[in-house]
Amino acid sequence: MRAEQLEALLADVAAGRLAPEAAMSRLRHLPFEVLPFARIDHHRTLRQGQPEVVFCEGKTAEQVVAICERLEAATGSFLGTRVPESTARCLQERFPRMLWNPLARVAHQALPDDTPRVPQRGTILVVSAGTSDLPVAEEAAVVAGAFGHGVERLDDVGVAGLHRLLAAGDQLSTANVIIVVAGMEGALPSVVGGLVAVPVIAVPTSVGYGASFGGLAALLGMLNSCAAGVTVVNIDNGFGAAAAASRICRL
Repeated sequence: MRAEQLEALLADVAAGRLAPEAAMSRLRHLPFEVLPFARIDHHRTLRQGQPEVVFCEGKTAEQVVAICERLEAATGSFLGTRVPESTARCLQERFPRMLWNPLARVAHQALPDDTPRVPQRGTILVVSAGTSDLPVAEEAAVVAGAFGHGVERLDDVGVAGLHRLLAAGDQLSTANVIIVVAGMEGALPSVVGGLVAVPVIAVPTSVGYGASFGGLAALLGMLNSCAAGVTVVNIDNGFGAAAAASRICRL
């Protein structure tokens, strides 16, 4: 349940438009709803400002659809990450309005157009080192957009051709938070961190040859950055970077 939903519910009870028993019925699933295979955290938006997001990898399509049904019934929307294509097809059959981004593997059922929204502050810039890093960068961008933020993109500006990054100085200087996605040796966040005055969230990807060890080399390189203000999330975790950037913007 979103904060504005709860406020409207309480206002209806206070004004006598809604019986307390009816309000209690609507709140019966707070703080969570129990399914045979999941406990859905309907209280998370009130507690953290962001709804529960469905990590779909490892779940059956039937489980994902059932969880999304309950989230949609409670709030009017849902967001799923790491969605396999077969699961996305099942979701689209059940939710015709849902948007599916195959590159990011993200499924998003947005709120209806006539739903009041609380505008989110801040612009999040998602920077990717190379085209191979785009799936992770796209996940970060789509999730940040689903959370209501303005999102800008700056792709294929890795350190192999640093002039490409330096040519985008205006974008770098106007963002409120910058997410930098890179594989190989993971050097790009350090460069960006040395150029800007805003928080930089580094995302190592599993892109690279054998000695990259599936993204471990990039992760360690980012953790050892000498640029101040660079923080690091886990390998390929575009969602985690977007969630952190969103919270920074909301401060």
